[in-house]
Amino acid sequence: MNAGAEPSQANEHVVLGKLTSPYGVKGWLRVYSYTSPMEGILEYDEWVLRHQGRLERCRLVQGRPQGKGLVVRLEGVDGRDRAEALAGAEVLLPTAELPELDGDDEFYWYQLEGLRVVTREGVTLGRVDYLFETGANDVMVVKGHDDDAIDDRERLLPFLPDDVVQVVDLEAGVMTVDWDPDF
Repeated sequence: MNAGAEPSQANEHVVLGKLTSPYGVKGWLRVYSYTSPMEGILEYDEWVLRHQGRLERCRLVQGRPQGKGLVVRLEGVDGRDRAEALAGAEVLLPTAELPELDGDDEFYWYQLEGLRVVTREGVTLGRVDYLFETGANDVMVVKGHDDDAIDDRERLLPFLPDDVVQVVDLEAGVMTVDWDPDF
């Protein structure tokens, strides 16, 4: 499982993070990274920023850890005013530019979000809404808001391949799990 991305419209882009606020007066910006590890966002030289409904390509000039987060300098952002104008922008990467995963049992989170979750007995629990990391393992939030779901509960299922997660069929949009619907 490869953490760290939220889906974008039509899965053309993956959201890697968000520019949050200016850092200093020379155009640096604080960035909140969704990648794991958080410094992974700095591995991509070309970013697409989505801000106020517009997409804009930009080049990462420099980035580094700062305190508990990251700060970056982007090409063409030379002062605090321009940095303030970009605060709140999402940092995107075209999905075609994501690194290849090592095996058939590895997935990016954006690929799992939206999958219909069905037990081995054929009971539909709902759809994967999002995932998050814990100290032990990744956790899927499955919401039963579909017409064919057994109920409208929200369930937290550990993402444990070959234990809880039995089969992931991306083409069919279905994940089969070994899970008691009453739990």
